[in-house]
Amino acid sequence: MIPQGLAHFLNRDRALLARGPVALLFAEDEVELPSTLRHHLAAGFRQVLAFLPEGIDLPDEFAATVRAIRHDTRAEGAVPAAVNAVIDAAPPGTWLYYGYNAEYLFYPFAETRSVGEMLTFHTEERRGAMLCTVVDLYAGDLGRAPSGVSVEEAMFDTAGYYPLPRWDEETEVEQERQVDLFGGLKWRFEEHVPWTRRRIDRIALFRTEPGLRLLPDHRLSVEEMNTFACPWHHNLTAAIASFRTAKALRRNPASRHAVTGFVWPRSARFEWRAQQLMDAGLMEPGQWF
Repeated sequence: MIPQGLAHFLNRDRALLARGPVALLFAEDEVELPSTLRHHLAAGFRQVLAFLPEGIDLPDEFAATVRAIRHDTRAEGAVPAAVNAVIDAAPPGTWLYYGYNAEYLFYPFAETRSVGEMLTFHTEERRGAMLCTVVDLYAGDLGRAPSGVSVEEAMFDTAGYYPLPRWDEETEVEQERQVDLFGGLKWRFEEHVPWTRRRIDRIALFRTEPGLRLLPDHRLSVEEMNTFACPWHHNLTAAIASFRTAKALRRNPASRHAVTGFVWPRSARFEWRAQQLMDAGLMEPGQWF
């Protein structure tokens, strides 16, 4: 099947968005695209939409389970524009997730519970969005995996993460229950990462509502949806295990020759288990047990 553009999909097949939760996966290249799609299908998303630029096609094995949409994912502002178009088209209250290829959503108890079960509980706690920490994955040996990507030998940082209070730039008032998170490869190799792209927090899971907008810096236009918890107790948070930064550091000419290895004393083998991320303090179950 030849993939259609987003406008065509929203005109003809927007009814599919009523069956959430919906995963919007944006392919920037072909790296680990099949494993990304398999992971999110296995998590229990009822609809998985793959946004594919010219030159990248949907693997045949997903023809019956994933809807391909032709979209220039590499253009400036292309991802927020697509997410916002889906927000406008989806019924209010639909849970959406967005991420990229070579990124994998994890949430507490993901090995035994579906993403739908988790979001049902989060909704019952009157939460309309969920903070996700982007945890950098990287190859342990760049000799064997010069691209920085190795699912079989993936590593991650077990330390070096820190939050800073978020301040409103106009009023200079601290934003209640909001933080800017830093760490991982963007912290250790910050000289190669622009300041505006060093944060590792992302509101990647949220419920649609009229007028809601995804902003270019991975926040939402409704401030309460950018909070990590409600006022009365801690809430669920999730993590996105991502090779995206490792790919960029090894692909960009300025950093490729400067970065000869990612492993440091606080690296650990990534076990592809949600419990490992909880044990490392990179996501928490809140009141869900």
